[in-house]
This record gives sequence, C-alpha cells and structure tokens, in this order.
Amino acid sequence: MKVIRKAVFPVAGLGTRFLPATKANPKEMLPIVDKPLIQFAAEEAVAAGIDVLIFIIGRNKSSIPDHFDKAVELEAKLEEGKKKEMLNIVRNILPSRIDCVYIRQAEALGLGHAVLCAQSVVGDEPFAVLLADDLINADEQCCLSQMADIYNQNHCSVLGIERVPHETVNRYGIIDSVPISDTLFKVKAIVEKPAVDQAPSNLAVVGRYILTPRIFKLLEQTGRGAGNEIQLTDGIAKLLNEETVLGYEFQGKRFDCGSKSGYLQATVEFALQHPELKDEFKTYLTNLTKEYS
Repeated sequence: MKVIRKAVFPVAGLGTRFLPATKANPKEMLPIVDKPLIQFAAEEAVAAGIDVLIFIIGRNKSSIPDHFDKAVELEAKLEEGKKKEMLNIVRNILPSRIDCVYIRQAEALGLGHAVLCAQSVVGDEPFAVLLADDLINADEQCCLSQMADIYNQNHCSVLGIERVPHETVNRYGIIDSVPISDTLFKVKAIVEKPAVDQAPSNLAVVGRYILTPRIFKLLEQTGRGAGNEIQLTDGIAKLLNEETVLGYEFQGKRFDCGSKSGYLQATVEFALQHPELKDEFKTYLTNLTKEYS
C-alpha cells in the first residue's frame, strides 16, 4: 500500500471576491491574525505526514514561494537585532525535510485542471488536495490526518464532507451516499452546485480530498463543465464508476475564508485563541458588544 506523501495546493485563482486586496496579493496570503491562509493549509499537510507540497500557481503569486523560501536579508536583520523568537518563526515556517514544488497554471481552467497540472510530480501515487480557502480548526487531530487514517484503513479515495444548511447546497458539490457509520459514507453520486430542490442531501464536499492517481486519466477525459471550467467534481463522478469513494464527516470547525464573512469569523476566533492577544482582544470585544448593544 502506498502512503500519502504528496499534497496539491491549487492557488492560481484570482480571488475576485476580495478585490482590491487581492489585485496584487494572492488571497491565499491573506493573514488570519499573523499567519497567511496558505501556511495553515501547509502545516495541516505536514501534520498529516506529507513531505512534498505541490503548489499550482498563476500570475501575481510569487509571494507564495517567497513566503516558504529562505529570507536571507530578513534573517540577518533579526539576528543582528537579537530577536531570537522572531528569527525562529521565520526560519521554521516549514520543517527542513519538506520539499516544495511550484507548477505554473498558465490559464485558470478550474479546479480539475489545476489538479491535473500536478500529474507529472504526483505520478502513480495517492495524493491529497487542500484548498486554503477552507480553514479547518480541529482540537486534537487535523482534518487531513483524520482523512489519512480513513484512507489507510480502506485504501480508496476519501472526500472531506460537512453538513450544510439545506438552503446553501447550491454553493457546493453535494453527495448522494449510503452511510457506513455516523461519520463515514460510501458515495454513490456527486453533483456540483445543485438547485436547492434537487440536491440529493446536505452533505457537502469541502476543500479536503485524498485521491487515487486514476483521477488524472479521468480528468484528461473530462470536458469543460460548470463555469466553462474542468471541474474536479466531474472527474470524481467518473471515478465513482470505477472505484470506491468514501465521504468522511471530519471533526473540526470549518471557516469559509473564500467569503468575507467567513474570513472575518476566522480572524476573530483565531484571535481569541492567540496566546499573545486573546485576553486583550476578548476585553475589546466585550466592550465593543456593550457599545453596539
């Protein structure tokens, strides 16, 4: 059995919902307090045992490789100022054993196409896909690590799923499934952004996937779908005809940081957990609530 060693991060999107902030700065580099979204996703992958991070990037995304690269001038300045704590943070954004690979997606043709761009690096191995927009806060075991355990037990593709309000199903890929346990489901079908009255369930696929390499050949055969893009959902729908695919309802709280509201919610909650800020920020919020009540 091959273990999950590689993770793909599709980060070539334009981030139009956050303009003008994302005109020159990738949405994945937007900070939650003092850490960018992409670093949260990378840290989750590393915690799950991944050692090769594959970033699918586009134009104006140079700050992502810069973030994970060595910053010689900054490190020298911090060392000169004897700022050891900050120096350690900058030097240890990722463990030294982690390899980062950057692949240019010349044209944004959808999530399926972005995943397909990673084929030459992933090869004939199972792999993970993480969307940095979906920030998942888990108390004990990170979401991808939970999913890796499911993969290791069942040796098949695993989709991270979440129950969403029924009136919002048209924003997600929704699965039709047979329950195996309280949190595990065998996927029978998957529909991209169905109409509210046509959705097979309220179990939504969110930004975590473990996929077998068969998905690459199926994506090569997948034409453009919704939004005139190659949809990963369409490739997974084909995969269902050949292999078992499981949906796993992970333990943790997801923040949709692709929306302004979700991004602000994540910022507030992570600030309330931040060791340096939580007490001061909690007092501020308490006083602010009184002021606006």
